[in-house]
Formats: sequence, structure tokens, C-alpha cells
Amino acid sequence: MAARMIDKFFASAEAALADIPDGATIMIGGFGNAGMPAMLIDALIAQAARGLTIVNNNAGNADSGLAALIAAKRVRKILCSFPRQADSWHFDKAYRAGEIELELVPQGTLAERIRAAGAGIGAFFTPTAFGTLLAKGKETRRIGERDYVLEHPIHADYALIKADRADRWGNLVYRKTARNFAPIMAMAAKCTVVQVRETVELGALDPEAVVTPGIFVQRIIKIAPSLRKAA
Repeated sequence: MAARMIDKFFASAEAALADIPDGATIMIGGFGNAGMPAMLIDALIAQAARGLTIVNNNAGNADSGLAALIAAKRVRKILCSFPRQADSWHFDKAYRAGEIELELVPQGTLAERIRAAGAGIGAFFTPTAFGTLLAKGKETRRIGERDYVLEHPIHADYALIKADRADRWGNLVYRKTARNFAPIMAMAAKCTVVQVRETVELGALDPEAVVTPGIFVQRIIKIAPSLRKAA
């Protein structure tokens, strides 16, 4: 009977993010704008938590989404692979002013560090970055004929991600490449908040198409029809 009562839908993004404290570590899905949970980021800006550590593929684009969060001076540190693009002016300004700390992580290593957190892996060796400044201060080891760098998992307090469809148990289906980092971020965070285009009844999702099972999802927000085009 209790299982039938599971309902992870929230009435608003504001309600879903209300308990995020200052200093939280937050993973934000997206590859540039693809798969970026814009509505959740806007709600996070309105929520006003500060001193945040953000984990994302890049450091924001133009004036919206993650870039707007940085512009609002809410981010203390960011872990990402591509901090600088032609339109990353808000990150550039904050970094040059010493207002934000950067941990640069190669993209494959970033994905594996997030995945390792969700899989319960304590650490792993990778040849990526060996012999570069990114390996400075890290344990290295020669295995076979190659040199490796020891990398540790990235855990998060919250993950803010975007999916296409969800049922009330939190089972998720994504739209094409918009899924990017979302599945592994959902596994690596204590609390995963998802914005979706459509909510469906239990049983409406093909089990073979479900990428993220509901066990990794805590809160779901449906995008209002007026916001779908932008999101």
C-alpha cells in the first residue's frame, strides 16, 4: 500500500529547491544548453543560496542559466571541463576578479569521477592528464606500460537535471543527447531534482526506455507549457 502512495511531483521549482543551504555542492546537467535545466537554475537564483560549488561540463553561456548564476555571485567554486568559450564572459569576469575558484577536469575524467561516486568506487587510475599540471600533487602509478593518475569521485548534495518524461515514482526518459551527464549525476547526488516536459501515469513508460530508475530521483517538476519552448 505504501508503494502506491509514492509521489515525487512538486508543485513548483521553488518548493523543490527551498532547502538548498549555503555552501552546497550542486551538479547541473547539460552540455552547453543541451539538457540544461534552465527552469531549475532560475529557481536556484531566486532561492538565494550562496557559496555554492557547481559541477558542470562548462562554465555557462551568455547571460542565462549557469552563466546567470555566476553573474549573481552565488558560485564559490566550479568543477568543469570547458570554462572558456566565446560567450563565457561572466565566468571570465569572476575568475579574473578572484571571485570564483576553478578546478579544471578533463571531460572523460569528469564523467568517470561522477560515475564513480554513484557506483561506490573509492578512486580510480586514468592515464589522462599524466605529465601535465592537472596531475600536480596527485598520486601516480605505472601499470603495465603506461603511467596513470589517481582520481577521486565527485559527490554532490544535489543534482539538478532535465529529462523528457517522468512518472510519479521518478523513472526518467530523456530526449536524445540532452541526457548527457544527467543519469550519472542523478546517481552521484544525495537529492536529485528533475525538470521534465511531460509527466505520465505509472506503466506508461516503456521499461526498456527508462534510463534513470526512480530510486535515484527525489523531486520532479513539470515545465509549464509557456516555458517549454525556452527550456
